[in-house]
Amino acid sequence: MIYPKITIITPSFNQGNYIEQTIKSVLNQNYPNLEYIIIDGGSTDGTIDIIKKYETKITYWISEKDNGQSHAINKGLKMATGEIVNWLNSDDYYEEGALFKIANYFEKQKINVVCAKSRIFSDDKKIDFFSLGSDIYNNNLPKTIGWARMDQPETFFRKSAINRMGFLNEDLHYVMDKEWWIRYLLHFGSDNIVKTNEVIVNFRLHNNSKTVLQKDGFERETNNLFYNLADFFNLSIEKTILSDLEEVKPILYSSDYLQFDKNLILTSIHYYFLYKADEYYYNNKREKAKLLLKNINTSLINHSDLKLFQKLNKRINIPVWLTKLLRRIND
Repeated sequence: MIYPKITIITPSFNQGNYIEQTIKSVLNQNYPNLEYIIIDGGSTDGTIDIIKKYETKITYWISEKDNGQSHAINKGLKMATGEIVNWLNSDDYYEEGALFKIANYFEKQKINVVCAKSRIFSDDKKIDFFSLGSDIYNNNLPKTIGWARMDQPETFFRKSAINRMGFLNEDLHYVMDKEWWIRYLLHFGSDNIVKTNEVIVNFRLHNNSKTVLQKDGFERETNNLFYNLADFFNLSIEKTILSDLEEVKPILYSSDYLQFDKNLILTSIHYYFLYKADEYYYNNKREKAKLLLKNINTSLINHSDLKLFQKLNKRINIPVWLTKLLRRIND
């Protein structure tokens, strides 16, 4: 069997405690058609010595100052020649046989994306569970976009799709993968995606990881992402609502976005409103939840999803103490 070439990119900066496990997990796949690229941002903690230890088996590596993770990944994407592409951060690692499993899905079907699952864990063993995989809502593209959640480490793309999507938006430092996923969905819809229950990667939570250390940054940047979409498509009402939620700043979007359907963007933003209203409610940010619920255009939401809207509307004025009591009873 001739295996398709797979390109794996590892962006790295001062992850000397973990990067050797990452590198070994890629190389020990023993995948016969592997392109492995490491883009380091100028580490000073011993990372370079570890990379040099394996450099004869690494296709390409470089260590130089960059403009952050998105820039580093883009440097790798621009070099990638594999038919299948993904990146693996320098504190995560693959399960044995992961790349063979991914290649098998791509070879058997004419698809653009494979969404597998991951084990999410912490070094202190306080957290250990499996992800749900990237969200795909069949026959509801606006919801898939508005509730956009891509579990990046276990989501692999065909290079031909990436060529059409373009590279990561370097204005984003937390949710660049979410915007990339949205862009994929706008280009291709939710067809030609396969979801599998295969667990192929181990995603590490630790005190210095962005997911743990800078959690608020993900929330702010996601809101900013949808604000700038509203701005780009001249959706003034939605833009005002989003600016009332969080501080916003400009994101440079490619003119490529002009080809997308404005009504699809509008509906996706209102699905985002519903998603965020639910999140705000359960985090006791009731005023923000009320703001979104008041402004959701329910004519844009599918009948089945209106149940969530109605439930939130019913509960939003219940006193906080009673809400907590009801949660304990439900638990």
